[in-house]
Amino acid sequence: MPFLHSINFEPCESKKYLKDVFNSILLKDVVKRNKIRDVDLLERIVNYVLNNVGRQFSATSISNFFKQKKRTIAPETILNYLKACEEAFLFKKLSYQDVIGKKSLNVNEKYYVADHGLREAVSGTNFRNKELILENIVCLELIRRGYDVKVGRGSGDKEIDFVCEKSGKKLYVQVCYILNDEKTIEREFASLLDIKDNYPKIVLYKESSFKGNYEGVPAIDIEKWLLERELLTPME
Repeated sequence: MPFLHSINFEPCESKKYLKDVFNSILLKDVVKRNKIRDVDLLERIVNYVLNNVGRQFSATSISNFFKQKKRTIAPETILNYLKACEEAFLFKKLSYQDVIGKKSLNVNEKYYVADHGLREAVSGTNFRNKELILENIVCLELIRRGYDVKVGRGSGDKEIDFVCEKSGKKLYVQVCYILNDEKTIEREFASLLDIKDNYPKIVLYKESSFKGNYEGVPAIDIEKWLLERELLTPME
């Protein structure tokens, strides 16, 4: 968004501009294009997703959420509204893949916002969700680099944040904010170590006292990963 550069990324002006962009997309590319009548409902669904990026999601769960607010909405309506937002490039939906059986899973998806600046402009800063914000940033970066990205489901209830495929090769990525205590380290690496193929696996972190590799899987500072291309894809 080059206009942000022209205003030197001044926080207040940038937020106002991004909010205007978001509202314009919502009105022109979602509401008008899809002839949506219940704009209030659309805005509520969008805000729900913005505040739950990277969390496991189902239309039924949102329907139940609104039911608690004394409002009945069919899951099909929610899916149609979200599809319209995807087509307007507001959200990116990731499906699940069984990394053990190598199959796509017909289970809940995850949604990520297409630009985190838009999320912050509309929903405000939320530092309680730092790890989810990092996931969102990594997801977008992987897509920009040409990967087909899915969420991985391993053995038991273990989850791999991103299973990335390009040119017939794979990269497995875990994202965490703090990689310090032994329990966290074991949890973040365990899902990757369960995968027995020879494709590269990495854990990205923002803060960590742990350095180097864990049983051959490297831990990489997320800022270095974003800035240095050779750290992005060990396969290349």
